[in-house]
Amino acid sequence: MKKKFALPDAYVILFIILALAAVLTWVVPAGEYERQETDSATIVVPGSYSQIDSSSAGLLDVFLAIQEGMVAAAPLIFLVLIIGGSFAVIESTGAIDALILKTIEKTKNKELVLIAGVMILFSIFGALGIVVNAVIAFIPIGIILARSMKFDAIVGVSIIYLGAYSGFATAFLDPLTTGTAQQIAELPIFSGVGYRVVIFSTIVLVTMLYIFWYAKKIQKDPSKGVLSGNPFPKVDKDAEVDGNKEMTLIHKLVLLWLAVGIGIYVYGVFQHQWGLNEMAAIFLVIAVGTALIDRITPNNLVAEFFNGAKGLVYGALIIGMARSIVVILENGKILDTIVEGMAMLMTPFTSATGAVVMFIANELFNFLVTSGSGQAVIVMPIMTPLADIMEVPRQVAVQAYKMGDGFTNIITPTSGVLMACLAVAGVPWTKWAKFVAPLLLIWTVLGAIFLMIGVWMGWGPF
Repeated sequence: MKKKFALPDAYVILFIILALAAVLTWVVPAGEYERQETDSATIVVPGSYSQIDSSSAGLLDVFLAIQEGMVAAAPLIFLVLIIGGSFAVIESTGAIDALILKTIEKTKNKELVLIAGVMILFSIFGALGIVVNAVIAFIPIGIILARSMKFDAIVGVSIIYLGAYSGFATAFLDPLTTGTAQQIAELPIFSGVGYRVVIFSTIVLVTMLYIFWYAKKIQKDPSKGVLSGNPFPKVDKDAEVDGNKEMTLIHKLVLLWLAVGIGIYVYGVFQHQWGLNEMAAIFLVIAVGTALIDRITPNNLVAEFFNGAKGLVYGALIIGMARSIVVILENGKILDTIVEGMAMLMTPFTSATGAVVMFIANELFNFLVTSGSGQAVIVMPIMTPLADIMEVPRQVAVQAYKMGDGFTNIITPTSGVLMACLAVAGVPWTKWAKFVAPLLLIWTVLGAIFLMIGVWMGWGPF
């Protein structure tokens, strides 16, 4: 009997990419740019690339990179575990099930209205740069929503993740990505926002319609879904939400406490530049507060917390595995060489075509550097003079970077946030890639059109 072909696990895929990156350190010449320290960032000096002594990766370096990747990604890894544990405590109270049932009751036979409302909310958060990493915390809610509406985990992830990242793909008011890129390009911060809102609205609408189409397809025939036969891999097939669960005062207090906690974090992000560590601390406070509200004993709190956390170990560690690929490229001193190669490829192009090449190059580069602000610091000092040479408005160059960075976040296995979200939902990356690849193609075509229009209309300033 022939063995059925099985697609490789996400860890296998990432290790193959890691091994290829190590091989590249032997093939690609080592090099680096000169960098200047400024008040807000470390800026690459255009035209300063030079080759340096090779630092090729050996066999042990490959495995050292995994450890270094885990260490570098530790804040995000532990954040995922803490969120998983905290949500397990919240779910043990029955508050979320009660909320979802109430929501479903209010939107009976209006599933698409519910999906649209949640997606619009998260797309606005994404456009403001609020839920870039925090989106992980809301995936369990998306899964419960999708399950209650008889869809699958793909829809659950999409409502939250694609909702947020369709907004983040343009991020017209995000100070860390669009703001940083405009500052490096010497443009007024958040200038050109009108056209960006048009792009944002179009991308969000197209994403919503794509999810509607998939949801309706599997509603008619569940076997048509990419997770057919196992629509919710992380949920017991026999488990169902208790349809008789009432919304009690305890449930309302638990949900209010959750909302207050998240609200405090959002306030801290804007007022005090809070990061991942503060987010983890807030969720620990949420878990403890929930236990006090529902009178959960300390021992039961610990048990519920670790039951939730241990289910996310797979997804948490894969974040470090993804980070190891960047580690091997940085240690091998070939990351700047790859950027320089991209710059040379873009030089012969002019005007609208050049803008599209910038965009595609950034989409590809995002597979290596998934940090939006990190990518801005690396590529914008190169793209700004290139834009001037190719007679491309600098505003277009910024948008080429932003969409290039934002679009491929929804598919790249080197994105720790994406892999963590999929792990929370139990969705294999290979299945997700099959679902989301057509949407990425649609986004890319639309992005290219918007950039060409930007060139033709002389999108300013300069």
